[in-house]
Amino acid sequence: MTRIKITLNGQELTADFNNSDTAKELMSRMPLSVKMMNLYSREMTYRFPNALPAKKAKTDGYEVGDIGYWKPLHSLVIFYKQTGEIIDQLQIVGHITDNINFFKSIGDSIIEFKLEK
Repeated sequence: MTRIKITLNGQELTADFNNSDTAKELMSRMPLSVKMMNLYSREMTYRFPNALPAKKAKTDGYEVGDIGYWKPLHSLVIFYKQTGEIIDQLQIVGHITDNINFFKSIGDSIIEFKLEK
């Protein structure tokens, strides 16, 4: 696991990224600052213009705090609310270890991801 610092709206969060090909590609792009959309009242999403590698993408559920990559629309996703949905072609890349309830009350936001030193 690799520790990642996530910053938005003056808040700092900590996440642990796994060793998947997708997580490694994301980490190689850090520091990464993207405008994420608040979608479906459950997730923050950014769509990359091009696909990332995702050899372990599968149909699966998620946990609150999971950071994933949704292969069909090249989407980086932070899940902040559980709806019980099973998602096709999802690659989990990490998990936020802090409380993320505040995501429920924010709109689209610039979010920065960087490797923790």
